Amino acid sequence: MKQTELVFIPSPGIGHLVATVEIAKLMTHRDRRLSITILIMKFPFGSNDSMTSDSDSIRFLTLPPVEVSPGTTGITEFLKPQIPLVRDAVHEITRSNSVRLGGFVIDMFCTSMIDVADEFEVPSYLFFTSSAAFLGFMFHLQFLHDNEGLDFNEFKDSDAELEVPSYANPVPGKVFPSLMFGKEGGGAEKFLYHTRRFRQVKGIMVNTLVELESHAIQSFSGSTIPPVYPVGPVLKTQGGSVGGQQDASAVMSWLDDQPPSSVVFLCFGSMGGFGGDQVKEIAHGLERSGHRFLWSLRQPSSKGKIESRSNYANVEEVLPEGFLHRTARIGKVIGWAPQVAILAHSAVGGFVSHCGWNSTLESIFYGVPVATWPMFAEQRINAFQMVKDLGLAVKIKMNYNKDISYVVSAREIEIGLKNLMNIDNEVRKKREEMKKISRKVMIEGGSSHFSLGHFIEDMMANIPYTFYNFHSNNGKF
Repeated sequence: MKQTELVFIPSPGIGHLVATVEIAKLMTHRDRRLSITILIMKFPFGSNDSMTSDSDSIRFLTLPPVEVSPGTTGITEFLKPQIPLVRDAVHEITRSNSVRLGGFVIDMFCTSMIDVADEFEVPSYLFFTSSAAFLGFMFHLQFLHDNEGLDFNEFKDSDAELEVPSYANPVPGKVFPSLMFGKEGGGAEKFLYHTRRFRQVKGIMVNTLVELESHAIQSFSGSTIPPVYPVGPVLKTQGGSVGGQQDASAVMSWLDDQPPSSVVFLCFGSMGGFGGDQVKEIAHGLERSGHRFLWSLRQPSSKGKIESRSNYANVEEVLPEGFLHRTARIGKVIGWAPQVAILAHSAVGGFVSHCGWNSTLESIFYGVPVATWPMFAEQRINAFQMVKDLGLAVKIKMNYNKDISYVVSAREIEIGLKNLMNIDNEVRKKREEMKKISRKVMIEGGSSHFSLGHFIEDMMANIPYTFYNFHSNNGKF
């Protein structure tokens, strides 16, 4: 029997690529009929080479580099010149008589690639690397905008609340994703464009588990959106962390010397950094809390620019005078952090997080309580869900926006840290329960294991008959 080939097209952001590679591994291990080609689109900085080694069933195809103009601010703009490159790559794949093309699996930002799949007369599927609740939010707001004339701007930075079926509590406008209001990257129009195109795919895999987001998953029942398959948590838990260059041994050695559950880990993702004023407030808040800490401190990016984050050349220049000396016995300030390894360490008792969905799932998998400090994208609404809907986090902030010159005070940070590290808090108990569940759902008999199998069978049934005939007869019907 011919192998069924799927073409995966992730966004170039590291969080999207990591999850894509891991779901591809799960699918090919699960069903030997499948082979997968992952198309790699590269930003003009950084490297993903450490995670793109071929295997028997998965190969990586790096597309030729494209020119990115200095004014490029949005991922959608970056993806436009990739379309002909994807078309050429898939033409090469279909030249082989040993495979049949089963479809495209696209990322949430790569919906323009649906048109390429249509050219090849194969279905498209979506791998949604955020929460099921946020997927429901996107569909609901697109429906309200297109059918009832909802103006998103009414909710910008507002306390006004909106009932959204995928959330248990009304959602305040001040936690709506900032990308819905910003002009950079297309704002509301791009939000609506992508969501409308989601409705055109044959099915949506979501990196979540039904036991975590039962309310959101149930809200899709009876709706007109494509079938939703909760297949997570899809995580890279082995083989080290992706995205960093430095040796992590010093960090892990320091953690080895700390008491169990005593360390607060502060890390704000591959895209998160702070300027000097905010850095000083964080330092004062840490010092006043008295807790042990491991702080991944990185520079902010230029507003609206697609670029890599970097470490500070000299952290002493941005930290309060004497801070490193005063906290030398209880704290460690680093640059890039091996996040997964740190969260897995027994010394870590709390995580101050930007609430990116991958980081949220990692914290749940390792049972580490979170204090929320979202930075951009959908992280504010993730924070809202974790604190208000699920009771799995405490807040430092929920409505923070990195592009607004607002400084979170040392007092707010101190209070948040003390709430986070309260050994008897309810969040810690709920986290421990969800940790156990998240490890069971991916094995045989678990809900996500079943859902992934369901997706594979549905995908195989959707392969068009015309594709068999056309390609098995060298393009002749």
